[in-house]
Amino acid sequence: MTPILFYATDQPYGEFSNFSRHPVEVEGLLWPTSEHYFQAQKFAGTPHAEEVRQQPTPMLAAQMGRRRDLPFRTDWDAVKDDVMRAALHAKFTQHAALRTLLLGTGDAELVEHTRNDAYWADGGDGSGRNRLGQLLMELRAYLRGD
Repeated sequence: MTPILFYATDQPYGEFSNFSRHPVEVEGLLWPTSEHYFQAQKFAGTPHAEEVRQQPTPMLAAQMGRRRDLPFRTDWDAVKDDVMRAALHAKFTQHAALRTLLLGTGDAELVEHTRNDAYWADGGDGSGRNRLGQLLMELRAYLRGD
């Protein structure tokens, strides 16, 4: 079976990107995108988290989350996959059309395909960890009741 590659929000399966414009409610707050929620959690418990939530675009939220002059939470590396898991669960359970799209991928491998990221994506050449794709497949199995 051919893997499903995704990255840009204006391309097929772009809804799988954390930049897709699907608001999520998590912990009693409405986040403009799952990217906003994810990036803000690097600063959980500080005013910077709300500043990330208020960014007008997911790209600006991501840029703020990548700043190294702001103090990240000390356990970030240990919790980032679980934070992403929570963001994806919210997104794909709060938007029925997204749930349907995800379930419609069957057993296909889901791959975030970009040179820009070797952890969440495939690194562009398959050498990356593709953690976003893996977490989406894990969520798909959960939603199916596997």
